[in-house]
Amino acid sequence: MTVQRTTSIEPVTQTSIRATVTTATRNAIISGEFRPGEVYTGPGLAARFGVSATPVREAMLDLAKEGLVEVLRNKGFRITDVSHRDLAELAGIRVLIEPVVAAQVVHLIPAEDVPRLRAMAQCIVDQADAGNLADFIGADREFHLAILRYSGNQRLVDLVSQLRLQTRLLGLKPLMESGELVENAREHLTMVDLVEARDADGLQDALTRHIGQVMGKWRGHGALDAPRTSDGADLCGS
Repeated sequence: MTVQRTTSIEPVTQTSIRATVTTATRNAIISGEFRPGEVYTGPGLAARFGVSATPVREAMLDLAKEGLVEVLRNKGFRITDVSHRDLAELAGIRVLIEPVVAAQVVHLIPAEDVPRLRAMAQCIVDQADAGNLADFIGADREFHLAILRYSGNQRLVDLVSQLRLQTRLLGLKPLMESGELVENAREHLTMVDLVEARDADGLQDALTRHIGQVMGKWRGHGALDAPRTSDGADLCGS
């Protein structure tokens, strides 16, 4: 495994500076690159991103609405924390929703969409291999939501998206350094294989294990006891 870098915070050059800063900061918070409890100032973040202070302040206000940061008057922005119980509950809800929905939509995914999903899954692997934690989080999030979108239920997609935004994955860096993160990332390629094979049961089981076991490792608290299913069981241009 070749680790190129462990931070995704670079000067911003995209058109929508506010949106770019919001996305980059959100992913850095979720990945644990920005640690819970730490306070960041607008000027400090602006210098870090290579932009002016105004879009940074706007981005932080957006993230405050999502509950990811707390505005400290005349001080800056504190990264909010969530408890071990909160994290377990978030993962528990996800594991009850995502595997079941994925199994329901597997036959609705057009064959011509499989290469796009495979490219998204490969992007997750590539970001993990490169050590780009925040970009890894973004790629992982887009893949899972892409599967859910085939349900045609936008409220469900939004719900899972919010659950993911509230999660903190502080165990990512140790997993990256040990090589486990790449192995976990490759599970998404297996999921695409199951989609291509129209294996609903296999996909449901794979997602149940992935969310239950991997979420526990990523949180850095040990594996979750994932609930059983009822039957017992775009960052890279994609």
